[in-house]
Amino acid sequence: MKNPLDPLLLDNQLCFALYSSSHLLTKVYKPLLKELDLTYPQYLTMLALWEEDGVTVGALGDKLYLDSGTLTPLLKRMEAAKLLKRERSGADERQVFIHLTDKGRSLKRAAASIPARAVAATGMSIPEMIKLRRQLTKLQSSLAE
Repeated sequence: MKNPLDPLLLDNQLCFALYSSSHLLTKVYKPLLKELDLTYPQYLTMLALWEEDGVTVGALGDKLYLDSGTLTPLLKRMEAAKLLKRERSGADERQVFIHLTDKGRSLKRAAASIPARAVAATGMSIPEMIKLRRQLTKLQSSLAE
């Protein structure tokens, strides 16, 4: 019989609960984002850019918790899709700024229904979602320190 307090049980692991929930939620988003021809990482990138356009690759990577080795190929594919453009800084060539194109900005309207549709798939109420988001944000802050 399993000891429900065993710290090495898979079902007792916070990391597994977060990992598996994230994986399943990403699967919910996949068909929704297919309508926009975006992958989940591209969607997160667009969310960040809709919030603040004209950021550096470094600032975007920090916001998304992605390193440049992961972010650069993602941005290149999005640039090829004409959603954004990358521009080197005139003052410092090491800095690359990301700017949305008209196509990238207009995609925001098409994406407007996605959050509500994803929340509906969770079966959770809005207050439950807000509470969970606050708890996860607190966890994220603690882990980032």
